[in-house]
Amino acid sequence: MENQILKNARKPWVNWAVFGATIIVVFFLGLLAASIIERRAESENVYTPKVKLTNFEPRNEVWGQNFPREYQSYYLTSDTSFHSKYNGNATIDMLEIDPRLVVLWAGYGFSKDYKQGRGHFYAITDVKNTLRTGGPKNAEDGPMPSTCWTCKSPDVPRLMNERGIIKFYKGKWASIGHEIVNPIGCADCHDPATMNLRITRPALIEAFERQGKDVKSFSHQEMRTLVCAQCHVEYYFDKHKTEGAQYLTFPWDKGKTADDIEKYYDEIQFSDWEHGLSKAPMLKAQHPDFEVYSTGIHAERGVSCADCHMPYKTEGGQKFTNHQLQSPLNNIANSCQVCHREEAEKLVKNVYDRQDKIIQNRDALEILLVKAHVEAKAAWDFGAKEVDMKDILQDIRHAQWRWDYSAAGHGSSFHSPVEISRVIATGIVIAQDARVKLARLLSKLGHYEEIAYPDITTKEKAQKYIGLDMGKLKAEKKEFKMNVLPEWNKKAEERQKNWAIERY
Repeated sequence: MENQILKNARKPWVNWAVFGATIIVVFFLGLLAASIIERRAESENVYTPKVKLTNFEPRNEVWGQNFPREYQSYYLTSDTSFHSKYNGNATIDMLEIDPRLVVLWAGYGFSKDYKQGRGHFYAITDVKNTLRTGGPKNAEDGPMPSTCWTCKSPDVPRLMNERGIIKFYKGKWASIGHEIVNPIGCADCHDPATMNLRITRPALIEAFERQGKDVKSFSHQEMRTLVCAQCHVEYYFDKHKTEGAQYLTFPWDKGKTADDIEKYYDEIQFSDWEHGLSKAPMLKAQHPDFEVYSTGIHAERGVSCADCHMPYKTEGGQKFTNHQLQSPLNNIANSCQVCHREEAEKLVKNVYDRQDKIIQNRDALEILLVKAHVEAKAAWDFGAKEVDMKDILQDIRHAQWRWDYSAAGHGSSFHSPVEISRVIATGIVIAQDARVKLARLLSKLGHYEEIAYPDITTKEKAQKYIGLDMGKLKAEKKEFKMNVLPEWNKKAEERQKNWAIERY
């Protein structure tokens, strides 16, 4: 023992080393403790409410005072710089890219104007700017009903609460333009008291009720999809449910597939419009994102919309949902690679490969449909009777429904490539049948030559071919933006200026 003491005395650096190591350990433990205390304080402060939110507070910036991180990420939906191989989040004139669409929608508003939608931040701006909503001069003017506002703003549940659902569905689009000013945001999906996800659009609730389901019974993970399904769905306006109202309805009573919805529409003899060339009773698919997603592998595995389009992120020790709703291709690390271990380049290639193959067939169906409409017009011109055209027009209706169902959705060829391929394939078969029947009818009417394909190489040529006066439409919209829109904005500003904000 004495020798050991003497040995340590001869080596004082060992003691100093132990002392130094102890100081370092204590230092880092202190940093760790300080970090834990700081993160705990941040966690407490992040969700300390600063303002009291009323049940139907539509202003996103007011919600943002309580939830600054979520609001700041939501505000990034104003960024339109992302471009993928097919679209992105910038304004793209789809009629200019593909003039055949003008012919497919002849007689319907989409032949006037169809631009890819930007982020939720622009929901109000884009619907006011599109030629589809026309240039109304007053509250009772214009081509669109008030129902067209339903998915554009958290002002909608506020108005539905104030006026009642049926009254909201009555009247013209222009009649409540001054009331709808806040873009899609917080109150559309969240309960202000609990922040739980909630359904604010009655059409979804009613669709599930007809199936014997209560939306309150769905899990939180399911709700992370259903709040999106309030709007990213196929729908129609039921003019027979309540007199004077165009009642928003989801056609799911027979199921959610393209075939199920088509059967539903056929049985109630519903059509969105009569085609301007073929006179076929047409169906316009809106954006059946939820329906298509429901048939895909991600839905089968329990992956929600929010998992990919609103993935979690961590900032300052706080985990929260990123509210920059966007394509997963613009955030692969947080979206795709949470589950998939492949490199980003490979994942992008997988998506584009599916899109390339599906769009190739979809374009083939599109060309067949344009020819069918043109040939049907020729048959009418040569004296065809309604009895001759009935089955042909039904085929055209069904084939174009399948094309539109596959084209109108956001990311359908990714969400469910097998189902979308099947839908397009059946559409091609039906379109070919229609053209065979038309060829036989034309020969019966004494016309044996091929019907000339019109020059629709540009949007302008296609719109002229179907008889649109674009100069008039643009002049009406310009007048609306100069005279009516400023009054809407003025009324909205005065109304919201008088809304008090109660602070804690």
